[in-house]
Amino acid sequence: MPGKLIHNPFFPAYIISFAFVTLNGIAIAFEWYYFLLVPVLLIPLLVAILSLEKFYLLTVFFVPLSIQLSYLAVKMGVDISLPSEVFLLLILAILVFKSAQGQIFDRRILLHPVSLALYFYLGWTFITAVTSTIPLVSFKLFIARLWFIAGFYFLAAQIFQDNKQIRKYFYAYIIPFTAVVVYVILHHSIYGLTNQQVAYHVVKPFYNDHTSYGAVLAMLLPVIAGIFYTDIRKLNVFQRLVFILFLLFFIMALLFSYSRAAWISFISIVILYMVIKLKISWRILMAGLLVTGFVLFSYRTEIKMSLGRNKQVSSGNIHEHFQSVANIRNDDSNLERLNRWGCAFRMFREKPVLGWGPGTYMFNYAPFQIHSQKTAISTNAGTLGDAHSEYLGPLSESGLPGALSFAAIIVLTWITGFRVYIRSEKRKVKILSLSVLLGLTSFYIHGILNNFLDTDKISALFWGFTAILVALDIYHSKGSKKRVDYLPEN
Repeated sequence: MPGKLIHNPFFPAYIISFAFVTLNGIAIAFEWYYFLLVPVLLIPLLVAILSLEKFYLLTVFFVPLSIQLSYLAVKMGVDISLPSEVFLLLILAILVFKSAQGQIFDRRILLHPVSLALYFYLGWTFITAVTSTIPLVSFKLFIARLWFIAGFYFLAAQIFQDNKQIRKYFYAYIIPFTAVVVYVILHHSIYGLTNQQVAYHVVKPFYNDHTSYGAVLAMLLPVIAGIFYTDIRKLNVFQRLVFILFLLFFIMALLFSYSRAAWISFISIVILYMVIKLKISWRILMAGLLVTGFVLFSYRTEIKMSLGRNKQVSSGNIHEHFQSVANIRNDDSNLERLNRWGCAFRMFREKPVLGWGPGTYMFNYAPFQIHSQKTAISTNAGTLGDAHSEYLGPLSESGLPGALSFAAIIVLTWITGFRVYIRSEKRKVKILSLSVLLGLTSFYIHGILNNFLDTDKISALFWGFTAILVALDIYHSKGSKKRVDYLPEN
């Protein structure tokens, strides 16, 4: 009888079922109910095994809907976003496994200038994690960056060989994000859309901060406009009206996000779009910028006095709230940002090459604060964010090479995107490259004032958009070769 049972084809299933019931019973006895989620987690695992492309899109879909582990009041010594970062960890493991089997990426992706800059960026992050003042924190951040870049850039660039996958990627993020926007607007409207203070909190639990939520809106708006412009010829009047209303809905959401950094970045890319479409000579543009810079420098004292007279603080009135951008006299948010920037620069001067270690700014900046620059919201506890800059943060944490490595990624990506736009003979590729480039540029500008690149919400778009431009450059530009499938379906 025992022999018959062992040879029964369902015997492994019996063992697995018995083990699950036993372990689940033990977990419930200790009031740990999360083990019940195991069967649910097996579904995405099956998708990942059968099709990595579909699993990537599934991961992107869950990014806007993911919630931080800390928000669920679960303390595990590390805070991750569920389920997106668990999915990304699985993607990283699969990519390592496939590479070990010889299923490598297309060399054109691996050797693209943007990819080479990324190796420098990751390599220097690893080196400065080794020399970090708090190695554990730095290595946690390094691993997070690794799975963000592996999934959202390297895998994405491979998948985006197929032009149709790019459109699917947009929809995978935009559809769930639209649900989040509807939730935020409805939640905000309960307290009144002009209630600026409420805007900081209604984005939770999906987004930790209204500024990251605003940054996503600014990045997606040119993409949504690009999709509309690409399809406009085959849309009827009703469909065009729906698209326009959808675009206006996102603009309204951007306004009521009360994120001044997002407003500035969006206005900036609108101006950039007009410069590109009007084909203003770069010589004229550079000359204009130099003249503007000279005038600003010449009248710097008068400008500083004028800014000092601005007493407009953050307000529920959109016009007044925008005016508060230039208030460096009594707006605590602006003054605290200047305080954090000053700390970052002073930290850089003390450790200019290796920095203090990735992710350690918030633990080290307190002694570098100057009393006269402190504000009512200043703290020594590392709360309210860190350096508030995607550029000064790496400068203080990874030294000058770290800051230059990130700057190199931006410069090379911008050159790649603009080259695709200029050289492409296909209308769809032109529109796509320009809309993605504008979306990325909005975050390049936003990054001056805030830093969110170590979160899945922004990384999914930042590295995904970068991957799109690289894929367009390699596979969809003039003279590019056809798709080569290096990640076949299993």
